[in-house]
Amino acid sequence: MHSLLIIHNSMTEKDTAERSTSSPDAVLRSSGYIVTTAFTQEEAVTQIKDADASILHLPITEMNSWGTLLMRHKIAPILWWCTDETATLSLAACEDNIMVDGVLSPTMLSQEIHWILHFSAKQCFERQQWLKEREQLHARIEERKWIDMAKGILSKVKNISESEAYDLLRKQAMNERKRMVDVATSIIKVYQLLQDQN
Repeated sequence: MHSLLIIHNSMTEKDTAERSTSSPDAVLRSSGYIVTTAFTQEEAVTQIKDADASILHLPITEMNSWGTLLMRHKIAPILWWCTDETATLSLAACEDNIMVDGVLSPTMLSQEIHWILHFSAKQCFERQQWLKEREQLHARIEERKWIDMAKGILSKVKNISESEAYDLLRKQAMNERKRMVDVATSIIKVYQLLQDQN
C-alpha cells in the first residue's frame, strides 16, 4: 500500500491541512506514502481510482456517506484520522454503525501507521467477503421461500405430502433443465393467475 487519498471535511481546512506538521498529509508523507487530498466529492471520485486506501479526516457523522460514495467507485480500505477535533465532533455518533477498517492518529510512528494500513487492508477484504456471503445467504433464503410456497401449492392441488411435492418439483426442474426456484416461481405465478380468474 503506497498511495493514500485523504478526505478533508471542508475547503476552509485546505491551508491548515497543507501547513500543519500534524496533519494527515504531512504525517503520512513523512512516513513514505504518496498522498493526494480531496475536499469535495468530485475530487474524491476522480482520485480514488489511483489510491490504495482512503483516510477520512472527518467527524464520524460524515463517514458513512463518504464511505458509501468511495466504495461505489473502488473497494479499498477506509480509515479514520482521529484527532482531538474530529473525536470531539463525533461523540454523539460513537454508537452508530460506522464502516471503517482502521483508525490513525497524528501521534503514531511510521511503523505503527504501516501496520494499521496493512491490517485495514485485511479488514476491508474480510468485510467484502462477509457482505458477499450475506447476500448469498439472503438469496438462498428467498429461493427457499419460493420453493416452500410451490410445495404447499402442489401439495394442496395434487393432494400429496410436502415431501412428494418436493420430489415432483425437483423432477420437473430436472426435466426442464431449470433451477428449482425458477420452476417454483412459475408454479406460483400460474396458481395466482388461476386464483385471480376465479
